[in-house]
Amino acid sequence: MKPIDLRSDTVTRPSPAMRRAMAEAEVGDDVLGDDPTVKRLEAMVAERLGKEAAIYVPSGTMSNQVALYTASERGDEILCETGSHIISYEVAAPAVISGLLTHPIDGELGILSAAQVARHVREPNIHCPRTRIIALENTHNRAGGTIYPLETIAEIEMVARKHGLWMHLDGARLWNAHIATGIPLDRYAAPFDSVSVCLSKGLGAPIGSVLSGTRDFIAKARRTRKMFGGGMRQVGILAAAGIYALEHNIPRLAEDHANARELAEELNRMPALTVNLKAAQTNIIAVEIDPAKMTVPDFVSRLAAKGVLCIPFGPTRVRFVTHLDVTAEDCRRAAAAVGEVVGA
Repeated sequence: MKPIDLRSDTVTRPSPAMRRAMAEAEVGDDVLGDDPTVKRLEAMVAERLGKEAAIYVPSGTMSNQVALYTASERGDEILCETGSHIISYEVAAPAVISGLLTHPIDGELGILSAAQVARHVREPNIHCPRTRIIALENTHNRAGGTIYPLETIAEIEMVARKHGLWMHLDGARLWNAHIATGIPLDRYAAPFDSVSVCLSKGLGAPIGSVLSGTRDFIAKARRTRKMFGGGMRQVGILAAAGIYALEHNIPRLAEDHANARELAEELNRMPALTVNLKAAQTNIIAVEIDPAKMTVPDFVSRLAAKGVLCIPFGPTRVRFVTHLDVTAEDCRRAAAAVGEVVGA
């Protein structure tokens, strides 16, 4: 039987309809500005986010790093939540590529307050780095898929404008926040100078993210993308998958959220496991395992032997992520398998 793969929403496979769209895509050389399918994708994302322009890139990490490099100078400082993707999963790229000092701030369930941000903005001083960028993540992966409140973002924006700081949004799963709250994408994006969104997570495309902002910023970002090795040629074949994902796979994210919530509640009832249900807001479930009962490697391997895949998420945590290739019945079967593993 095929494993129930709950490691990530990046494991999805293109559907037959998405593959047809890819096969039929009109293409050109994107570096030369000739790929009509890429242009259409970029225009679609810019419009949905309420931005002037956008650029298609291979990955979410590249999208974030193109934004940071383009918006900063070497020796500047970026403020991020401690568990953010930029800090945790991008291989120290802000320091290595852009010469940025990353300043981590502990948030509550991944969310920073405006007061916290204000406390860490440096006053101009020849001895100190220049605080230049505030980067938020919505939804927040390591916190368990938590959603940034719009009011909090607005308060942080006031701090940023007061100090002349750049606002960047790692919105890899912004689609999930939009579906969970009903808040329009452009309202979430409005406070930010640059916004990155991912097509290869919950939306099911095989590759790609899109960075948006002003026309001038995106023109500069194209040069940065080329310098980073992200210039692509007949990439409309892949952009077509992104267009299909935008047109067909956003509303159905509600199914992933419902499946995740049901699974989270079921796992939280098991004596060896704890799920912070306050954090289980979208499609990610962070599960704490009682180390007196079982180690994370043992849990993961024993569960895999029963045909359910999850991923280590810390010394005592594992992560389950629902997506379009996992059904409600799959989640019920997964819960039953976890119960067998922990003896619930």
